[in-house]
Amino acid sequence: MVKKVAMGLTEALQLMFNAINTLKTEKLPLLECVDRVTACDLLAKVSSPSVDASLKDGFGVISSDIAYATAEKPVRLHRAGLMAAGGTEEIPVTSGTAVQLLTGAGIPPGADAVVAEEFVTIKGDEILVHIHAEPGRNILKKGIDVSYGRTVAQQGEKLTPGIIGILAASGHSNIEVIRNPLVSIVATGDEIVAPGRPLPKGKLYASNISTLSAWCHRYKFQPRPILVKDDPDALFKTFTEQIAENDVMITSGGAWTSDRDLVAKTLARLGGWHQLFHRIRIGPGKAVGFGLLDSKPVFILPGGPPSNLIGFLQIALPGLLKLAGHKLQQLPVMPVRLGTTLDGRHKDWTQFIFGTLENQQGKVEFHPLENASRLRSMAEAEAIVTIAEGQTILPAQTETIVQLLT
Repeated sequence: MVKKVAMGLTEALQLMFNAINTLKTEKLPLLECVDRVTACDLLAKVSSPSVDASLKDGFGVISSDIAYATAEKPVRLHRAGLMAAGGTEEIPVTSGTAVQLLTGAGIPPGADAVVAEEFVTIKGDEILVHIHAEPGRNILKKGIDVSYGRTVAQQGEKLTPGIIGILAASGHSNIEVIRNPLVSIVATGDEIVAPGRPLPKGKLYASNISTLSAWCHRYKFQPRPILVKDDPDALFKTFTEQIAENDVMITSGGAWTSDRDLVAKTLARLGGWHQLFHRIRIGPGKAVGFGLLDSKPVFILPGGPPSNLIGFLQIALPGLLKLAGHKLQQLPVMPVRLGTTLDGRHKDWTQFIFGTLENQQGKVEFHPLENASRLRSMAEAEAIVTIAEGQTILPAQTETIVQLLT
């Protein structure tokens, strides 16, 4: 028999999102803003290119002068000079003349087309043009990449390397972005040891906080992991210090209801603690909790590795993404076909299943991992399938959506 748990995933997420406010902003040099989130709309300060420019090495001409040029009957023009990219000199083109242009050079006054150099023979101060060129040929119009005053990046947009390049072209060197959260990750338990230290018999290394810290680094959050013994006073002191020094706190372990599970009990002793939920109908990860301590978010995660990771990915990560201003507050997703039937076990719960992806005849198939090693399954997993409340079976060949882990 499954013990009744009052709250489902959807309600828990809504409570959590309603309680979290996006962090304040900071101004950073442009190249430090990759994958950060814009705090406001960013408008182009200049047009790029700033003038009509040549797309090729060639010759600026009047198109009507060479309308009937062919390889057999080339048109002879006088070469009036040369213009290079960034140059300030303007050499006008008149009927019967042409100006030699290097790629990126401004279009000379009077010219309305550029003939690529491979279609031209140079003979001293004269050229022979072997092909026609209609108006606009090989001309990059002013502002075609960036137009002055136009929006380059919208508020809440994640700044990819491509957008960073456009922002540079539009005259930006420093950008106002949402501050990334300082994330305290507090692992509790007498049995855990920090990686790198000697491992006494019966102990184990604290792998959970390494996994959670790695996920934080992926999103450019700033994790601050710390280990604490199962001692009420030590936990009380640590929670008080960590919430004062960071934007959010994640606890790992001690989340259930036994005498040794002290996280919720210790939080309840703190005057500024307001719990919104603790235990929801998800598997694995049912012991996950959330609340506010001194108005800052606190996520309570169970200690078992699969439950710990699912609690983080489905509850804590969306909250961290909202703190950092991201519009997409979940893992990326993609459509797949199930390679085998999946069992959700209980229709009132949301079930998450780790698996791998395989290309089969043009379709991406999901295959669940059944490795006896929890850590190995999590490490090999490429995606997660969700079996939502109200469902117990997803038959093989079902089309569904997976959350991507890689």
